[in-house]
Amino acid sequence: MRRQIQIRDRWKEQRLVTSRLLFTAILVVAMSGGLVWRLFHIQVSHHEVFAELAQGNRVRIEPLAPTRGLIFDRNGQLLAENLPAWELVAIPEEIVDLAASLQALEALELLDPAERGNLIDAINSHRRFERVVLANLTESQAARFSARRHRFSGIDIREGLIRHYPYGDLTGHSIGYMGSISAADMQRIDRANYAATALIGISGVERSYQDELHGTVGFRQQLVNAQGRVLVDPASIGASSDSMPGTLDTRWPIPGDNLVVSLDIQLQLAAQRAMEGLRGAVVAVEPATGDVLALVITPAFDPIRFAAGLSHSGYRELETDPDKPLFNRALAGRYPPGSTVKPFLGLAAMNLNALNPDDPTFCGGHYSLPGQTHQYRDWRREGHGLVDLHRAVVESCDVYFYRLAVNIGIDAIDSSLRTFGFGDRTGIDIGGEIRGVVPSRTWKRNNFSRREDQTWFPWETFISCLGQGYTTATPLQLAHATAALAAGARFRPRMAVALQTAVSGEVVAIDPVRLDSLPEIDPRHWQRIREAMIGVTEDPSGTGRLAMQQTPYRVAGKTGTAQVISLAQDEEYDEEALDERLLDHGLFIAFAPADNPTIAVAVVVENGGSGSGLPAQAARRILDAWLAAEDYG
Repeated sequence: MRRQIQIRDRWKEQRLVTSRLLFTAILVVAMSGGLVWRLFHIQVSHHEVFAELAQGNRVRIEPLAPTRGLIFDRNGQLLAENLPAWELVAIPEEIVDLAASLQALEALELLDPAERGNLIDAINSHRRFERVVLANLTESQAARFSARRHRFSGIDIREGLIRHYPYGDLTGHSIGYMGSISAADMQRIDRANYAATALIGISGVERSYQDELHGTVGFRQQLVNAQGRVLVDPASIGASSDSMPGTLDTRWPIPGDNLVVSLDIQLQLAAQRAMEGLRGAVVAVEPATGDVLALVITPAFDPIRFAAGLSHSGYRELETDPDKPLFNRALAGRYPPGSTVKPFLGLAAMNLNALNPDDPTFCGGHYSLPGQTHQYRDWRREGHGLVDLHRAVVESCDVYFYRLAVNIGIDAIDSSLRTFGFGDRTGIDIGGEIRGVVPSRTWKRNNFSRREDQTWFPWETFISCLGQGYTTATPLQLAHATAALAAGARFRPRMAVALQTAVSGEVVAIDPVRLDSLPEIDPRHWQRIREAMIGVTEDPSGTGRLAMQQTPYRVAGKTGTAQVISLAQDEEYDEEALDERLLDHGLFIAFAPADNPTIAVAVVVENGGSGSGLPAQAARRILDAWLAAEDYG
C-alpha cells in the first residue's frame, strides 16, 4: 500500500508567526504607554492629591487623654485625685498566642477570668498596632509581671493615672466613682473628646460634673509604616516639642477643671462614726444656701475598688450583700417619715386657720370617728391628757393630730407637705434621686387600677397625718424640708459650689438657687412651730430631751418612728419577739442653733426603734461636730 506524505506550507507558517509577533509587540507598546500615562497622571497632573493621600497613609494621629480635675471639700480638703499607676497594655498584632497569653496572665492573678470576654471584644475592635489597656495593676502586680515580661510578646506595662479617693467609703455615695464607658454613654458623649479615655464618672459628683472634670483631648502625629509601626524620620526630629520618636506634631491635652463641693469632710467623718454599726442615712444641709454639708450612708462601699477595676465576682459580692452597701439610702431610700411630719402639718393648720394653737384637746390614748367604734390608738396607751399644739409636738401626741386631720382633710395635708418638697425630687445636682410619696385622692386614683381600690377612706387620712401608710420620703427630702423650716425658705440642695478653671486657675462660684414654693406664712406661726420643736429637746416631757441635754446651743428637733409591720387594734408591739429587720425605723430631724440655724440634719436608722434613741443620739454627735468651734458663752 502506497503511503501519502503531506508536505508543510512553510511560507504560510512564517506569515502566521510574524503576525503573532507583531500583535504581541503592539500589545506591549500599548500597555507600556498606559503605564507611562498613569505615572504621568499620578506624578504630574494630580501630584498634590496623591501626595496628600500618601501622607495620610504614613501619619497616625494618636489621641492623648487629658488629666481629670481634682475634687475638694468646702475647706480645701482633697476628696478625689489622680495617682501614678501601672497599666497592663497589649498590641494584639505582636502577640503570638492571644488565648495562651490571657490564660497565663489570669494564672498570675493579673486578669480576672470573668473579664476575658470583654477584653477579647476590646481587642477585636481596636485599630491596628493600637495599644489596648487590659487592666490597672497594683505595685505588687506590676512587679510580678516585670519579672516575667520576657514570656509575653506584645504585652507590657506603662505608667498611667488612676483615680484615688483618700477617704474611701466615706465619699462613695456622694463623690461617686469611675467605671468603663458604656454603650449608653457612647451615645451621649463627644466621642472625639473621649478617644483616649477608657473611664467615665458612673455616680455622684463624678457623674454629674463629668464634662467639667474631663478636660479636652490632645493628639500626637506620628510617622508609621503600612503595618502601623512608628517610623523615625530624620526630617521630623526637632519638628515637635514632643520627645516621642517619630512625632511630627503634638497638641497637648487641656486638663479638666477642679471642683469644690459643699461637703465638710470632718462633719462627714463625724456622721459616719455616729452611724457606725447601723443601717441608715444622714443628710445635713446649710439652711441659707442648700449646701449639702454631709451625706452619709451606712454601710457604704469603697470607690477605690471600682477605680482599680472591680471584678464581676467582687461586684456580685457587693450587690448581693443583705445590708446593701451599693444602695444610696439618702437619695433613693423611701421611708415613712412618721411623726417628723407633725411640725409641718401644725404649721399648715395654723396657716389655714383650721386650729387655734392654744386650744387644748383631750387625749385619752385613742380616738374614734363620730358614729364609729373603731379606735385609732395613740403611741402612749394611757394618753397625754389635755394638750395644745405646743405640747402635741413636744410629746408627739397622735390623738391631737387625728383631730387635726379631720379638720383640714387629706387634700390640705397633701398640698401642705408638697410645699415643703415632700412627694417630689429636691433637684440635687447628683443623680439617683427618687420621688417620695404624698398620698391623696388623686394619687390613689392614678396608682390603683381596680375601681374598688381607688376609694379614699377616712382612716387613710389619719395615718397620712402621722407620716405612715402610703406616705414616704427620702432622708434628703427630710433634711431639705427641715432646712426650709429653719430658714423660712427653700433652697435647692447642691453638691458643687465652685469650679477652678484649668487654664487660668480662676475660681468661679456657683450661686445657690432659691425655690419659690412656700406660701406666705404668718411669722407668729413660724415662731410657734420652732418653739414647739425646741420643746422637743428641752421640755421635761420632750421626746428628744435625753439625747440633747446639756448642749451649749439650742436645738429645734422632732422625733419620728415608722412602722415596718402593721399591728391589729389590740395587738401589742413586742420588740424582743420580732426579727431585727421587722423592727420600727427610727427618725430624727433637727436644726441648730435654733435662733440662728447654720445646719439642718435628718437621721434615719433602719430598724433602729424609736427616733428618740439611736437617731437622736447620732444627730447630737453630728451637731456637736458642726458647732463645736462656736462660742455660745
